[in-house]
Amino acid sequence: MCDRWVCDPYFQYFCGEPFFQHALPVDRSSMTRWRQRIGADDLSALVQESLAAAHRAGALQAEDMERVTVDTTVQPKAVTFPTDAKLMQRAREKLVALAQEWGIGLRQSHARVGKRAAMKQGRYTPTPSSSTGRAANCGG
Repeated sequence: MCDRWVCDPYFQYFCGEPFFQHALPVDRSSMTRWRQRIGADDLSALVQESLAAAHRAGALQAEDMERVTVDTTVQPKAVTFPTDAKLMQRAREKLVALAQEWGIGLRQSHARVGKRAAMKQGRYTPTPSSSTGRAANCGG
């Protein structure tokens, strides 16, 4: 959230900032310490009261709570980054297998050169430690 705050003026506007801010409004570690200090039970009560207040105000209907979507973006996952060479190689293998299954003749399956191409692609992918400064985190 902190990286997005600094990079995204739309996110800042959505959060109530009238002007684009180049610095975070709070220290990153403050939010973590606050969550740890308040504890899981009190945090759960805070969320429940927020939902109850939204329901009382009419901003939240009972049918809105029938299906809840949980955002797990902060949870560690074993997901390969979409531009990763392994993922591209695996996609190529699956496409070739599907073509064979459906009887589609391919001019070239890239089976021989696929592994080498995957290694070359991996060399061009920047590592997180090679990005420096705020501009690299903002996609610029």
